Amino acid sequence: MTLPATELTSTLPTCDFTVFGGTGDLALRKLLPALYQREREGQLPADTRIIGVSRSSIDDAGYRDLVHDALDEHVPHDDLDAAVVARLVARVSHVALDIEEPDGWHLLHGLLKDRLGDQDAVRVFYLAVSPTLFGPICERLDQIGVVDGRARVVMEKPVGHDLASAREVNEAVGRVFDEPQIFRIDHYLGKESVQNLLVTRFANTFLEPLWNSHWVDHVQITVSETLGVGDRGGYYDTAGALRDMVQNHLLQLLCLVAMEPPTYVGRETVRDEKLKVLQALKPMTPTDVDRDTVRGRYVAGLVDGKPVPSYVDDVGHPGSGTETYVALRTEVQNWRWAGVPFYLRTGKRMDRRLSEIVVVFKEPPHAMFPHSEGGTPANRLHIQVQPDEGMRLHMTAKEPGPGGIRLRPVSLDLSYATAFSQRSPDAYERLLMDVIRGNPTLFMRRDEVEAAWTWVEPILRRWASAPDRPKRYPAGTSGPTAAATLLERDGRTWQESDQ
Repeated sequence: MTLPATELTSTLPTCDFTVFGGTGDLALRKLLPALYQREREGQLPADTRIIGVSRSSIDDAGYRDLVHDALDEHVPHDDLDAAVVARLVARVSHVALDIEEPDGWHLLHGLLKDRLGDQDAVRVFYLAVSPTLFGPICERLDQIGVVDGRARVVMEKPVGHDLASAREVNEAVGRVFDEPQIFRIDHYLGKESVQNLLVTRFANTFLEPLWNSHWVDHVQITVSETLGVGDRGGYYDTAGALRDMVQNHLLQLLCLVAMEPPTYVGRETVRDEKLKVLQALKPMTPTDVDRDTVRGRYVAGLVDGKPVPSYVDDVGHPGSGTETYVALRTEVQNWRWAGVPFYLRTGKRMDRRLSEIVVVFKEPPHAMFPHSEGGTPANRLHIQVQPDEGMRLHMTAKEPGPGGIRLRPVSLDLSYATAFSQRSPDAYERLLMDVIRGNPTLFMRRDEVEAAWTWVEPILRRWASAPDRPKRYPAGTSGPTAAATLLERDGRTWQESDQ
């Protein structure tokens, strides 16, 4: 899945890049810094234009000042180049409009009209706004005549709130854009370590023969955050961790771990295989939900030695029933993975920031060293997505020294930072360039999104009808104790990154 370096840095076609929500956190913290890095690499054509759309009444000069400040804050200091900043900021303009009102759309048309009909120019419309606005925005774009075969639309997650709303959003956007023009973004799929997972599996012959139920005991996927809900409290209190993280990020990671080898890594072949995994997930009955899921919510505690408030204080909603933590057990019911549990967990205000996949292999079937010191624990492959991208293979070795055999766990470490000298691009850098090229490989297809919602919905329904509320856990800890019990019941434990 990893693209050749020449493709990542190759020059792009002429592009008008329009961001709805242009003054929002995502645009200023992620999208514009990503475009800056591509400008720094000389990848953006000189006639590229960046248009921020928002309800703010600021003019072009005011928006350029906002972008300049955002680059100063969110681009690493060593990467900042005043000349590059000036070049990028000069491309930027702003359109003030209320998406739900007809006024102002003619201003956007005025900026784009000179390239309409240009077969060499691409128009990207990035929807960094609420999913409820996806359909209305696309309808307006169609009405002002800026959608043709060279246009693309990017939808930030979540796509919908449940299966019915996801279908509604997909239908509304699909009435304007054809499916190959729609890019449903999950930034986790742009991370180098996630892309490298397929290379690890399919370009190294020693590992793939072990990647099945004969040799794998179980798989753990963890995405933990030290941050709370921040300024997303309004959205988060209507979503929760299951919708916000599990339905998209964690299930996508599970798909890449469990998918069958595609014929080749291409635009649709990878997405075809991911869909098969989602369709093979064991359906959740109410009994399964009660037994195999844990939901929690953080209360006041210490994070990095600093006191932080509880979730209900963060969102100002004492009666909230929203979860900030989810742990669950599931299975992929197919020939390769039959009987292998997949454990997923994610939470806010945890004791560490970590995204990691751990493949735990089965223990040796026979004790070959009965009189040795130490044991022979199961081999484990840790694939760390963030913050320090890399992999560690845990093995057992003999400790040097005379007399007897002393067994000791050791690890083979691959750190991307030390193995590769070049800077590792941010996920959004790669994904934005793929949108402009029209390469959908790292994006979710409509049937993937709806299959994920189909699997998640029984959990949502059961939680909505259950009388118990999310279990409490102090901020700065590893989550509710019930999450440990979920694995202990199977004779297993969570594998922490420092174990």
